[in-house]
Amino acid sequence: MSIIIRDVREHELDLVLALNNAAGPGILPMDAAKLRFFWENADYFRVAEKDGLMAGFLVALSHQAPHDSSNFLWFRERYPQFLYVDRIVIASSRRGAGVGRVFYGDVQSFAEMRVPQLAAEVFMEGSSHPALLFHGSFGFREVGQHVMPDHGLRACMLVKELCSYPYVQQTYGNALPDVSWLSARTVPGRKAHLATGT
Repeated sequence: MSIIIRDVREHELDLVLALNNAAGPGILPMDAAKLRFFWENADYFRVAEKDGLMAGFLVALSHQAPHDSSNFLWFRERYPQFLYVDRIVIASSRRGAGVGRVFYGDVQSFAEMRVPQLAAEVFMEGSSHPALLFHGSFGFREVGQHVMPDHGLRACMLVKELCSYPYVQQTYGNALPDVSWLSARTVPGRKAHLATGT
């Protein structure tokens, strides 16, 4: 069966939390409060579904989000507009099956309509070469390194220029067409950070 990418549903948050905290040392653990923050503030929070089961998730926040991650703040000090991939987690049974590539294609399609850059980081501890190669294959480049003061982890800071953004801005400004594939997440009471349509 094919991989389906869709917005996360609130009743799936416990499963997302379990998936995150079983991911291993390349992903920072999180608690229910952090997950709730993502539910309420992430501009992009989607899951991958394969054979009816959750295969992974990706969370990304705009430069306007009230995020306190030191990696996020590092990018915000240097770039006026971006979408920041806070985490991507793939279930261990689905790694190597192309789920990460599908996610990055989808998040790039979402981002390039709204911001000029996509930002991410890869932790340098342990074997980060596959993750760096993965990001490099998508056109990310290293723009610096940052040591997270609360964890002591060194991160390679990566940015991808989104070549479609200037055309979208010139043609549509901040009023994207009102079509379903361009719509942003809707969470009751949540204020959208990025332009989503007319």
